[in-house]
Amino acid sequence: MKTILVLHTGGTIAMSEDQTTGKVAPNSENPLLHQGHLFEKDANLVVEDIFQLPSPHMTPREMLLLKQRIEEAILNEGVDGVIVTHGTDTLEETAYFLDITLDHQVPIIMTGAMRSSNEIGSDGLYNFQSAVWVATSEEAKNKGVLVVMNDEIHTSRYVTKTHTTNVATFRTPTFGPIGLIAKNKVLFFQELIEIEKFDIATVDKNVYLLKAFAGMDSTLLEALNTPATDGLVIEALGAGNLPPATLPALRQLLDNNIPIVLVSRCFNGVAQDVYDYAGGGKRLKEMGIIFTNGLTGPKARIKLLVALNATTNHDELEKYF
Repeated sequence: MKTILVLHTGGTIAMSEDQTTGKVAPNSENPLLHQGHLFEKDANLVVEDIFQLPSPHMTPREMLLLKQRIEEAILNEGVDGVIVTHGTDTLEETAYFLDITLDHQVPIIMTGAMRSSNEIGSDGLYNFQSAVWVATSEEAKNKGVLVVMNDEIHTSRYVTKTHTTNVATFRTPTFGPIGLIAKNKVLFFQELIEIEKFDIATVDKNVYLLKAFAGMDSTLLEALNTPATDGLVIEALGAGNLPPATLPALRQLLDNNIPIVLVSRCFNGVAQDVYDYAGGGKRLKEMGIIFTNGLTGPKARIKLLVALNATTNHDELEKYF
């Protein structure tokens, strides 16, 4: 029987709804702590309440602590897989951080819930059960960090939260899930071609994220042009374009050796240097702005944060993206 480390970090999966007011709040104790016996036939679960945080409270510091705890368990405690339960608001960011900083073959699964533990139709225990099945699957090895929710298996690189309340909120635009859970069977249909890993010990860089909009000027960009700024990600318009009024400030940021990574604010597709006009993608790339394929703004920010803790060389950063 496989030994699976379960790390609870908080989130809706660890919360309850007040039946009078309807407010959802953290419990004094994670209700899943008392459900481990339900899976005794499936795995030997080693359970830890490492954090008790709503996911908007999660920072890269907690992500790094999770990485370190998982590494210790894999290297020194011989676990066969890891499950992390997490609030859904920032689950995809923590999952992607772990995906690009952990270099291990064992299944590492993240899951959560959209409905608290005592709501009708609560999905937490069911998603946790699915995560146990995937974590014990031989086919889940060497696939990076996976997000398992609502009978679907997604790569952490491309999955994103798409709905504020629906239990089917986690989707992978453009590419779709890489696997499904049918009853108690784990079925994989796709896998990533390339796996990226960064060996880091700190997350002490300041990387910011801005979303482009019609009529955007240099105001926000100028505010970020300080020695405290280490990097910037911009969710650009369309295929990768920006209003021309942003160009002077963009040039100043680049002149101060602040790397700028560009993604599209569009739900599907990838950013490309296509258009050749003031603010068009082709000219932005010629300025030195780095384009990346398929990542959302929050994930590109995580990647730039991690990459900057490995190197500040522009050419190397561009290669990473």
